Amino acid sequence: MIEYVKSLKASAEPLFSIIIPTWNNLPYLQTCVRSIRQNSSYAHQIVLHINEGTDGTPQWAQKEGIDYSYSAENVGICVGCNAAFSLTNADYIVYMNDDMYACPDWDTHLYQAIKDHGRDDFYFSGTQIERHPNPYAYVIGGHDYGDSVQRFQENKLLKEYVRLAVPDWQGASFPPSVMHRHTWNLIGGFSIEFSPGMYSDPDISRKMWEVGIRNFKGIGKSLVYHFGSKSVSRIAHNPGRKQFLRKWGMTARTFYDFYLNFYSRNNANFALTNSFTANAGSFRYKLKLLSDRIRLYFW
Repeated sequence: MIEYVKSLKASAEPLFSIIIPTWNNLPYLQTCVRSIRQNSSYAHQIVLHINEGTDGTPQWAQKEGIDYSYSAENVGICVGCNAAFSLTNADYIVYMNDDMYACPDWDTHLYQAIKDHGRDDFYFSGTQIERHPNPYAYVIGGHDYGDSVQRFQENKLLKEYVRLAVPDWQGASFPPSVMHRHTWNLIGGFSIEFSPGMYSDPDISRKMWEVGIRNFKGIGKSLVYHFGSKSVSRIAHNPGRKQFLRKWGMTARTFYDFYLNFYSRNNANFALTNSFTANAGSFRYKLKLLSDRIRLYFW
């Protein structure tokens, strides 16, 4: 059973509706919400899905005037985000994790990318700052501003975040991410067969590809600090890798490599349609797809 609570204090005309699923993670959620309110250039609607909420999250959300859906049990990210979506007001839907801190002007740069594109057929992501080195374009790794809210070096981050910005990159697939609500409705939001949520991110992108979206851009100046998967270690994972392969006939890695060029840096100007046409005709792609299908047979 899902309950829905609409606040009377909600912004009447938000630019973004920001969906944040949360599970007994109140100190991080409070830091995330504070950062959005403190560091955004535009007015936004925040919509939570509260799983369990035995730490006082529902009471805090009511006090703060935040819209939320609620489940007495942990229903995970997929069901939770879909429930929260029903309370959204804005044309642009942002998905963000509760263990993220939004840096100043994070929304300015995302919205500028939307305006520059000029159409609704896009999927854009902000760029995460994390403590540990990371070879992937969606993460600026090796910058430690604390592994918890208790040890968070916020002032240091606010002094340094501007110089951490990177060029835009190709392959948006992870939060913070934004799509038009038309797209959310078209693809049906998150696929609940991936509950509680492992590999739901590449599945979202794959569904968008199926309906013709080709602009998957990461915005290098739209920055968030990511404390790092504070809820993932507490859940029993669904076999997402296997589920993705069975659903789409390829691994998520194949999709990222050959469709989104996700693992390459500084390639945001690639035309994905032409790029994929070239990839699809390559021996390397055909060999990888054959390998995936053999793996599917034995899995």
